[in-house]
Amino acid sequence: MPENQNIEWKSRWKDEYLEWICGYANAQGGKIYIGCDDDGNIIGLSNARKLLEDSWLY
Repeated sequence: MPENQNIEWKSRWKDEYLEWICGYANAQGGKIYIGCDDDGNIIGLSNARKLLEDSWLY
């Protein structure tokens, strides 16, 4: 599944993606896949547990 207006592949988390999420929420919706390369292949995250633990801050 290629990237398009409603699907984004991201290899790592950046706080600026919160703005993307708000944009999706205010438009047609969409999905951001964190831990995938530009072709949609899963590459994982080195700090996934920390991201989950910190996510309650948002």
